[in-house]
Amino acid sequence: MNLHRETAEIFVPDGLPAEAALARTTHMAVGAHQDDLEIMAFDGILKCFQRQDRWFAGVVVTNGAGSPRADLYGDYTDEEMQVVRRREQKKAAVIGEYSAQVLLDYPSAVLKDGADKAPVEDLYALFELAQPEIVYTHNLADKHDTHVAVMLRVIEALRRLPAAMRPKHLYGCEVWRNLDWMLDADKVTFDVSTHQGLQAALLGVFDSQVCGGKRYDLATMGRRQANATYFASHATDVATGLIFAMDLTPLIEDPGLSVAAYAQGFITRLAQEVTGRIQKFGGH
Repeated sequence: MNLHRETAEIFVPDGLPAEAALARTTHMAVGAHQDDLEIMAFDGILKCFQRQDRWFAGVVVTNGAGSPRADLYGDYTDEEMQVVRRREQKKAAVIGEYSAQVLLDYPSAVLKDGADKAPVEDLYALFELAQPEIVYTHNLADKHDTHVAVMLRVIEALRRLPAAMRPKHLYGCEVWRNLDWMLDADKVTFDVSTHQGLQAALLGVFDSQVCGGKRYDLATMGRRQANATYFASHATDVATGLIFAMDLTPLIEDPGLSVAAYAQGFITRLAQEVTGRIQKFGGH
């Protein structure tokens, strides 16, 4: 494929030609940074693991240059960190048996510039070839600027596709803001109770982040368990791990739908429920 960045790469763990590996994809996740996919899109990884009829492909959009670092990595330059993080993402692709791992290698500043269409064009080319049934990306309420920028580029690229080529579902998942605040009726829930060892392995392979000062491995597994326990207040647990997501599919079914207004809808419904419950029991 002709991607814009000379340093972009498509890694295929089982050695299949890149275009064939993308073409067999059924589940695709697009994240901003190395390790985002393993945090937010484990549902797709799990659904495809050890299967020959389903294939997961990951896309990491940025080069990961600005990550925090400590311990062994404390003195690493941005260039050295990029090499480490790319290597870690490839290890995750091997462990998770991904169909392909795409590394677009953009600086974050490019993603944040809505006028620069190179990332959108790369994503469009990937979606056009892969035509995945399900796409996972960042959620609308994520508090990381680059995550939100990536999500918007994903929506723009998918909207450019002919309707028949768009995925059946687009989900916005948890990374830098969890989604337990959403109304239960608005939540998409993914049961990730199984393959705990695989989950731990995929999170732990990003040693430059875990050892470098951010315990994403513990936090992510804890969040999944907390989601499962706190999901229903009047019922026993039916899962030991849940990932929550927003259904973003309407945003690609109707290209004229405002992303900001759609996001506001989730917040408005929460506000109405909170005030309604207070008023129901005599509060003002």
